[in-house]
Amino acid sequence: MQFPESWLREFCNPPLTTQQLADTLTMAGLEVEELEPVAPAFSDIVVGEIKEAVQHPDADRLRVCKVDVGGPELLNIVCGAPNARVGIKVPCAMVGAELPPGEDGKPFKIKIGKLRGVESYGMLCSAKELKLADDHGGLLELPADAPLGQNIREYLNLDDTLFTLKLTPNLAHNLSVYGIAREVSALTGAALRPLSFPVAAVGTQDKLPVKIEATDLCGRFSGRIIRNVNTKARTPQWMVDRLARCGQRSVAPLVDISNYVMFELGRPSHIFDLDKIHGGLHVRWGKVGEQLKLLNGNTITIDDFLKVGVIADDKEIESLAGIMGGDATAVSDDTRNIYVEAAFWWPKAVAGRSRHFNFSTDAGHRFERGVDPQHTVEHIERITQLVLEICGTPETVCGAMDDQKPNMPDARQVTLRVARAAKVIGMPLTQQQCYDALTGLGLPTEQGDGVLTVTAPSFRFDINLEEDLIEEVARMIGYENLPTSKPLAPISPKLRAENRRGQYEVRHLLAGLGYQETINFSFVEEKWEQELAGNPNPIKLLNPIASHLSVMRSSLIGSLLQVLKFNVDRKASRVRVFEIGRVFLRDESVEESDTTVKGFSQPMRVAGLAYGPANTLQWSASENGKIDFFDVKGDVQALLAPLDATFEPAEHPAMHPGRCARVLQGGRAIGFVGELHPRWRQSWDLAQAPVLFELELDAVLARKVPVFQSVAKHQAVERDIAVVVAENVTHAAVMDAIHSGAPQGMLRSAVLFDVFRPKAGSSGGLADGEKSLAIRLALGSDTAALADADIESAVQGILQSLTDKTGARLR
Repeated sequence: MQFPESWLREFCNPPLTTQQLADTLTMAGLEVEELEPVAPAFSDIVVGEIKEAVQHPDADRLRVCKVDVGGPELLNIVCGAPNARVGIKVPCAMVGAELPPGEDGKPFKIKIGKLRGVESYGMLCSAKELKLADDHGGLLELPADAPLGQNIREYLNLDDTLFTLKLTPNLAHNLSVYGIAREVSALTGAALRPLSFPVAAVGTQDKLPVKIEATDLCGRFSGRIIRNVNTKARTPQWMVDRLARCGQRSVAPLVDISNYVMFELGRPSHIFDLDKIHGGLHVRWGKVGEQLKLLNGNTITIDDFLKVGVIADDKEIESLAGIMGGDATAVSDDTRNIYVEAAFWWPKAVAGRSRHFNFSTDAGHRFERGVDPQHTVEHIERITQLVLEICGTPETVCGAMDDQKPNMPDARQVTLRVARAAKVIGMPLTQQQCYDALTGLGLPTEQGDGVLTVTAPSFRFDINLEEDLIEEVARMIGYENLPTSKPLAPISPKLRAENRRGQYEVRHLLAGLGYQETINFSFVEEKWEQELAGNPNPIKLLNPIASHLSVMRSSLIGSLLQVLKFNVDRKASRVRVFEIGRVFLRDESVEESDTTVKGFSQPMRVAGLAYGPANTLQWSASENGKIDFFDVKGDVQALLAPLDATFEPAEHPAMHPGRCARVLQGGRAIGFVGELHPRWRQSWDLAQAPVLFELELDAVLARKVPVFQSVAKHQAVERDIAVVVAENVTHAAVMDAIHSGAPQGMLRSAVLFDVFRPKAGSSGGLADGEKSLAIRLALGSDTAALADADIESAVQGILQSLTDKTGARLR
């Protein structure tokens, strides 16, 4: 919200400097984002009138002017402006005057000079030279009644300051100069000038038929016909200046009047060309397929995604309710008869509609936050007053006021407990302090025993709860006056269970394994979900930040592949990345709570990707092979340690069907590890296949509680065995058979250290479809040294178990 200080002080003029006023507003929650002077510094520039303008004898583009500045003599000034002519009043810089600084930052001082042999005693100025505007359209022409010799800063009110406020959404009542003046009056105690709305003389009882068909859209609709107006009139300079200082360009008198009242009182309104309306007006919800060309030139089509309110006539829609008017009924220089409309639109009926059509307006910004429904008639009287002053003619006739109130909002009563306010604000408060703060803001308040009951006025849509009133009390006291005190509260540390580790430990472990962390968006391409995650029904976003990032991810794999592709395209030969992030799944069993959304599960996962050489280039390695499945499998085992994980063949939409394994922990599936599927490798244009893993984070965070165990007193005995098993027998099955066949407490460890498969054309003592596994067994006892008979018995028991459970035979 931008406005000039002088306009604010017309309504409320506290005895404060500009900076003090800005500080007061900021400390009351109305943050002053910027203070900027209306015009840069310059001096000795006055109003002058050109009395004579003749051609320069030696220059085609120069004129020698005689200028009256209210002094005893006319000044001789040479000027090259194309509009320098007799009779106009312009800014005149006297000898000794300083103009605004140029590009070098230094002010320009006017001296007596000679231009092509003719002496010049001053300079006639353009708006650009005074840095009042960017365009250089010649001299700045002033109104004919400008007093000669008056300082131009005083005449144009250039010793003014522009305030720019950064308002929060709940402060919609401050989206007008009068609304801010009301706040200043409450904060400083300065008198607030009451508003007066003179009632225009009614010359005709004509009314435009208006039917409100959607009362959940429009709660009040007021309007008036005004005939025989002069739309070719010129907007007064004072109004043009005020609009410009509010950041609004002057368009045409009727449009300027509507905008002026909006900035003055916070009331958006609309003026129709009455002769372009077919029949009457209908206030209703738009129908799917209806189109409207707006004042900004855009043509919008109403769809079934969001209900949109419209004002229509008997033939077509003419306006987007509370947002923008239509081009078909816009006023123009040919307009003679107008219809002035001011309405109350329910905030929920306007909110989001501008964004739906990819534009925003000042009217929509105000209506979606709430505009006072009580003063539509008075504000139309204010608009009428300005129309008559600026565009009125002897034939101008005002119609009777038409005011319909089908669904006005009810007044809300909110109770404030003084003790509660003191506790929340953190300082002692009296009931009188609270009463004075609330009544100063114009809030009707009744007192009880330690309780205040406030009836929220029609312009305060933000007052619904006791906390809203507490905030108002705190604002009026001033945030800078609140005491600074340290909070006192019992502190009980939240200790993590011993069988859990933190996410940072997982991050450090992966970083130690050579992986680098990435952070990616939770919304991804729908194609990734369908192809890489095998999710045909992903969760779609209603308002994606980009058209291709349209769904929520159910897997981290797509994000990691994009990171890989980004790096490979930039000639990275070795990439190892990981991400810890949330995925989003449909799950009807999830109930609504403070941390969950009904019907959606949001578990955390950890995923990693390895690509390129297994190791970085080093002098001690004669050969550096490519990363493979077993390298990443080892990383997964290290990540889950000290808990043991088992792996079984599986299929995953993103992974190679023969080089993919499901990761199990305690018999429960917790994720996948595998090589990227060849078709995705080809579609992503990768020179080799990366190896990926994705695990449930909760399973990774689990760990064993350390248990004390004494050091063995007796040395362990190692025995190597080689067994022949079928090719389809897994390592996990072999280890399960060994552990189940060993005597209780005797087997310290079992490690597979060799796998033998015969070469093509040579049996090696094995049949087709067989392999030989060499396993080292470590046997020991905590009570006594093992005898040969004990060792042999243990080995035979293990071999028998292998035979029974896996069909193995001793090689």
